Amino acid sequence: MDLSIAAILAQDGITNGAVYALLAMALVLVFSVTRVIFIPQGEFVGFGALTLAALQSEQFPRLVWLLVAMGVVTFLVEFCAALQNRRYKPMPVRLLMQSAAENLLYPLLALAVASALPWHTLPMVLQIALVLGITVPLGLMIYRVAYQPVAEASVLVLLIVSVAVHFAMLSLGLLVFGPEGSRTLPFTEWSISVGSLLISGQSALVIVVSLALIALLYLFFDRTLQGKALRATAVNRNGARLVGIGTSQAGRLVFGLSAGLGSLAGVLIGPMNTVQYDTGFVVALKGFVAAIVGGLASYPMAAIGALIVGLLESYSSFWASDYKEVIVFTLILPVLAWRSLTSPHSDEE
Repeated sequence: MDLSIAAILAQDGITNGAVYALLAMALVLVFSVTRVIFIPQGEFVGFGALTLAALQSEQFPRLVWLLVAMGVVTFLVEFCAALQNRRYKPMPVRLLMQSAAENLLYPLLALAVASALPWHTLPMVLQIALVLGITVPLGLMIYRVAYQPVAEASVLVLLIVSVAVHFAMLSLGLLVFGPEGSRTLPFTEWSISVGSLLISGQSALVIVVSLALIALLYLFFDRTLQGKALRATAVNRNGARLVGIGTSQAGRLVFGLSAGLGSLAGVLIGPMNTVQYDTGFVVALKGFVAAIVGGLASYPMAAIGALIVGLLESYSSFWASDYKEVIVFTLILPVLAWRSLTSPHSDEE
């Protein structure tokens, strides 16, 4: 390996690491606030990329039908919960009307917008906005249906629920998108040569967007009231509830952010890789390895772990391409062993 090959591999590793960083931070965010190891994170990667590919190829984004169906299920869950609590307090008519607007009217509005406009002729920014307008509410609905009813359960129960949701979403992804893979259009054709290294505009854009999102997340948690409420919920869930912070609303918010970050990760890798309905699972697993390096608690350490995972994968593909996945996932073993030996923990942890 000469210096030019090493530089090319480093560029690929940093680009992949930037995508893994988004997924790692989403996983850390969800776990720190809700104690959920969000295994279905990868499905949003595939949903985002494949929905954008459908828009660009003049196809109807069929994921919107899943949004409509999940909206009906979510409204029925909230209506049944209100009926069960009727003996203790009157029917929350205002909340049910708000739920109907969010879970019934909004999906129908998204369906109308997706059907009415020629999305393949519109700027990519608007296409991505529609993708997020479909996937982010889907994350909110998944939290309400699957996780909120068992929010106070143990981490093991929440993990089992995540596995069940993962397989359900994987099956729904196959039903909605089919087994064929797709690529999205490149964001830019720009490139620049630095010595013998060709830096593509696509890779540079992925890194810049990832860094910008990381900075926005930092500002959100450090400067906004909602971000500080999420931090308080992450530190002490019961204490946050006692001072008036709605932990259910916090859970909805982090699941929406997680769905948005996963979809954006799919949009970023779409022009560089052929994405299938199940592609995001492996990508999210690498983000999970990065999150484990950060202890599922530290955002900067998760970002550093993502960079390590990206570089390790890139150089492993050169030295031992058949075993690159094994090498990447084996990284989790020494990290877990070291944390187990050096950190005090309870039986549940």
